[in-house]
Amino acid sequence: MKNNVLYSICFVFITIFSFQNCSKNEDDNAPKPVEKSLDFVITFGGSLNESAQSITKTSDGGYVILGHTQSMDADVENKTNTSFDYWLLKFSSTNELQWQKTYGGSDDDRGSDIIQTSDGGYAIIGYSKSNNGDTTENFGFNDFWVVKLDSSGTISWEKSLGFSGADNGNALIQTKDGGYLVTGVLDVSASNGQGNSKIKLTKRHAGGDYWAIKLNANGEKQWSKFYGGTFTDTPYDAIETADNDFLIVGSSDSADVDINNNKGTYDFWVIKISETGTLLWEKSFGGSGIDEAWGIVASDDGNYVIVGDTRSNDKDVSKNNGAADVFLIKISTNGNLIWQKTFGGSSFDTARSISKTNSGGYLISGSSRSSNIDVSENKGQNDAWVLKLDANANLEWQKTVGGSNIDIAFDAVELNDGSVIAVGETSSSDLDIKENKGFSDVLIFKIK
Repeated sequence: MKNNVLYSICFVFITIFSFQNCSKNEDDNAPKPVEKSLDFVITFGGSLNESAQSITKTSDGGYVILGHTQSMDADVENKTNTSFDYWLLKFSSTNELQWQKTYGGSDDDRGSDIIQTSDGGYAIIGYSKSNNGDTTENFGFNDFWVVKLDSSGTISWEKSLGFSGADNGNALIQTKDGGYLVTGVLDVSASNGQGNSKIKLTKRHAGGDYWAIKLNANGEKQWSKFYGGTFTDTPYDAIETADNDFLIVGSSDSADVDINNNKGTYDFWVIKISETGTLLWEKSFGGSGIDEAWGIVASDDGNYVIVGDTRSNDKDVSKNNGAADVFLIKISTNGNLIWQKTFGGSSFDTARSISKTNSGGYLISGSSRSSNIDVSENKGQNDAWVLKLDANANLEWQKTVGGSNIDIAFDAVELNDGSVIAVGETSSSDLDIKENKGFSDVLIFKIK
């Protein structure tokens, strides 16, 4: 009997010990977060304000960055006044600054987006208040200002598009026919319905609407059309679809005219338009809080992935870790929701861009005030934040960069060697940010 009891005790001990060892081994074999290191963190600027808004990799293995500058000293060359100008910086594959250019007039001109064109040059967009210098006309307050450049940054042509109100160009793409689709905000009230080509205003709109303009390869307008409701509708990105139509994404707090299913306050608002600007369908995604979409890419399976941020935790948003999270959705070609995911910590975390990686995953840039859950570290008020996801939107790695003040990443791209260049702006001069030349500087950092 004693031997049986002793055997039972030993059996239980061995079983528990084995279970603990197995559990420990399973934990040891669980996937660990990938640790990424910084290759460099650099700033460019002068004694006033600078910001980088967009980056694209170039066919020579380097990259080009567009933003705006107010300074006329330090790193800023050939600038003659302290109004804002577009600022373009071209870097080699070894991260050396090859050349820089400013574009604009005597008033406020700020760049938003850059692409490399099929001829090896560039196209840039933003807004302009000027009617002199590099700009030939202005129709009132802010205009879309589109500039076509050759490979060395020399202006081939430029075009102002707008009316008497605040019309801000946010994004552009080169279309399959060699032309361009440019998108941004139209001040509908100030335009008095003139934003539609060959179509009279038949429904009540007000404030800002999505405005899409199709240009040919020489910058001549082929058509324009605006979309939205009676409140604020702001587009931030666009993509051409496989069937030669376009998807435009942004945010809307309207619930009328072109918007049929508003979920709360601001929603992700996605529209599909034909190659001639006809509205084919529209979809709203989000919850009862504020949800804003900032970027869209095509997935390898023919669907689309859209990124932005959310302050909701209901309806289409299944989880929110804090005040605001990065919100990622995948939709079908018909606009049906396939899945949604959030990333963030207990404070404010936002996304500002999405791009495809070499492996078919996604690269997201933005900013974070958190230091827990999906965010490993926070260095100050607001850090630049980059996330790398696989094709199924599983987090592979994330990295924060910053100092004790406000630092934001507005865009990021993966280079051919797998390293990542992110750009934005910084007002810090400590921790990761070794130097600040003015109020805010262009921030560039490389993750390897």
